[in-house]
Order: sequence, then C-alpha cells, then structure tokens
Amino acid sequence: MTLLQRRANREADYVDFVAARRLHLRRVAYAICGDWHLADDLLQDALVKLYVAWPRVRRDQQPEAYVRQILVRVNIDEHRRRMRRAPTVTLTEGMDSEQREALPTEERSALFEALQQMPEMQRKSVVLRHWLGLSVEETAGELGISEGTVKSHTSRGLDALRRLLEPAEQD
Repeated sequence: MTLLQRRANREADYVDFVAARRLHLRRVAYAICGDWHLADDLLQDALVKLYVAWPRVRRDQQPEAYVRQILVRVNIDEHRRRMRRAPTVTLTEGMDSEQREALPTEERSALFEALQQMPEMQRKSVVLRHWLGLSVEETAGELGISEGTVKSHTSRGLDALRRLLEPAEQD
C-alpha cells in the first residue's frame, strides 16, 4: 500500500468517525460548557487535535474517549482564559433532538438551566458520570482529579440538581 493510499484510508476513517459521532460530541461539549457557540468551538478544537493524533488514537481504538478528554481539557483552558478577561454571558438553548428523546423539551430545558447554575466541576462530574455513564475512574482521568474528588463533586452536584429541579413549595 502506498503512502497516498494509507493517508487516504486514514482520512476516510477519520471522516467516518466524525460523521457518525459529531452530533453526540457536540451535545457533550454543550453539556460541559452550557453555550452552543462555545460548544461548537470546543468541538472544532477537539476534532483538529483528534485529526493530528488520529493514527495513534485509531490504533488504541479509543477515539471517543480521547475526544471527550480533549473537550474537558480545552474547556478548562478556555475557562482559565476567560477568568483573565472580562466576563461573558452564557446562553442557554434546547438540545439537539437526535438521541435521548425520553425527556420532554420543557424538562430538558429545565435540566440544562439547572446544570448551568451548578459549579463547573460538579456539572462536569455529573455530566460525565450520569449522562455519559463513565465510571468514577474514567471521570477522574478525564477531569484530571482524584476518584474521591469525583465522588464528592458528583454527590454535591446531584444534591444541587435535586434542589434546583424541585418544584417550588406552595404556602
């Protein structure tokens, strides 16, 4: 197989992966950062980094985990940059409706609004653990924190979500 054929095969594999997982990864990016425009930027950065590392990532057969880790890390970097600049307004919109149609739009919107009111690491821990179904160990690896810290953030995050989503008590 010539070098051009290998490069064409590599690019075709990359394009197939991106075409199959782009919408899901965009929703993951949104769940992490809470802004569709920023999610698009995060995903674009992650896909560029994935392309550069594609031969190695494809061999390891973990491209989705690699992209999730990039999304989290790029978001952390962006957050740190934003902290040094003037604050920006976070916009909240509804989710894409390709998968997970179990929740009605109103409930889904309420869930994402509640997620955006949570501290960043609690939000990321809850999204990775309960929306993406990662283990404590995987979540710790992707966030670069200890397993105990993941458990603490997840517990506090779930408590905060319950409080935020409880209907207001009628007096």
